[in-house]
Amino acid sequence: MPAVKVRTCEMFWAFLAVLTAIRLTLAAILPLTPDEAYYWVWSRHLQMGYFDHPFMVALWIKIGTWIAGDTPLGVRFLGPLSVLPGSWALFHAARLLLPSRPWPLSGFQAVLLLNATLMLGLGAATMTPDTPLVFFVSLALYAIGKAVSQPASRALGWWLLAGMLLGLAFDSKYTAVLIGLGFGGTVVFSPALRKQPGPWLAIPVLLAATVPVLYWNAAHHWASLLKQGGRAGDWHPARAIQFLSELLGGQIGLATPLIFGLFVMGLWACFKRNRLLGWLGTLPLAVFIFHAFGDRVQANWPAVVYPVLALAAIEAGRRIRWAAISGLVVTALVYVQAAFAPLPLPPAKDPVQRQTGGWPEFSQKLEERAVAQGATVFMAEDYGLASQLAFNQSHLDVLGTDRRWSLFRLPVVQTDKGLQVEEIHHIPAPLPADVLCRESHGQTVRCYRMTVVKNPLGVQLPRHS
Repeated sequence: MPAVKVRTCEMFWAFLAVLTAIRLTLAAILPLTPDEAYYWVWSRHLQMGYFDHPFMVALWIKIGTWIAGDTPLGVRFLGPLSVLPGSWALFHAARLLLPSRPWPLSGFQAVLLLNATLMLGLGAATMTPDTPLVFFVSLALYAIGKAVSQPASRALGWWLLAGMLLGLAFDSKYTAVLIGLGFGGTVVFSPALRKQPGPWLAIPVLLAATVPVLYWNAAHHWASLLKQGGRAGDWHPARAIQFLSELLGGQIGLATPLIFGLFVMGLWACFKRNRLLGWLGTLPLAVFIFHAFGDRVQANWPAVVYPVLALAAIEAGRRIRWAAISGLVVTALVYVQAAFAPLPLPPAKDPVQRQTGGWPEFSQKLEERAVAQGATVFMAEDYGLASQLAFNQSHLDVLGTDRRWSLFRLPVVQTDKGLQVEEIHHIPAPLPADVLCRESHGQTVRCYRMTVVKNPLGVQLPRHS
């Protein structure tokens, strides 16, 4: 490789290393969201599956907290770090899956676009099932690229690796099945791939990787698969315009507007000259669009296809400089607002502060109130609130009363006196003595009513160490 390209490559990966350091810093200083605290509870009680998602996010948190402790950084530790090997895989996938584009430029561009999206920029600094999902999908794209770019006699090992990685993506989030179906469409409609044994032998490897999640579901009356798959039967076409508008707006926001435009142009280009990326990108998005005719599509659901869209955007052959710069600027502004809140936005318009702001201080004040009233436990029906209380204080136990806790092998406990905590949606004035508010940067975020309960009964959540 010429010296100029070597120098460019070194500078690029140094830039990603700086991004990783920034994301680790944000991960350390930002309090957990309720969902992250919920996944932390999972990590304290590892299972092969959970009511909402498969197990991978809990396993990643378990590893992270073993390294960095039960802290926000520990919970999120593997998220920022996973972006580096994931970016490496996407960089080399561009060489294999975009043969018409000059490499390494195509690899730099694809990685830069993906890292410039708000989905990865903010998602890499937090820990959700999408974090390992995007990582394993990126690795799977590299393995698929190696498999399709080699003679059939040498590709078998890469096919098997691709199957395993897609299975691990499924163990992260169920939406990974859409990538598998998209690749299946490529194989079925490609005579060259259909005749090879590799794609078919990858299927049992993929299924073997998903056995833990399927076994847990079978042992728990298919609770998780029914919860997620049950949404597919919804049909409300009268609200389709609303749901489709929300889906479109969510993707423009998470991709950032200019990058979203490149994604759309990239998919169109793949229809013409890259059938593999066309299938991998179009089928998942078609499913989400179809779902929007029956119910709301959460903005983060299409995250599964973002690595594919980053490659597709490069296939379109458009300039990406200003799109990437605009995405990085938007992400930087979100980082600054999340960490320091320089703009006094109301919580309703600042989702990061609404989710993370003031939890440690609120939990400490709540514990003081509970002790003063002689309560020995907290009670909360909302799973996110119960998880936040369990994570942010270590002296009182927390009893969860949501039905999902029955799917854990956790003890059911009854005590003499507890303090039940529940969010209220209308803040009374003046503030009653039984209401305590969570505050962040001088603003009230949310308020909660406290009620003393005698002989409370609930599932005892793991306590913060």
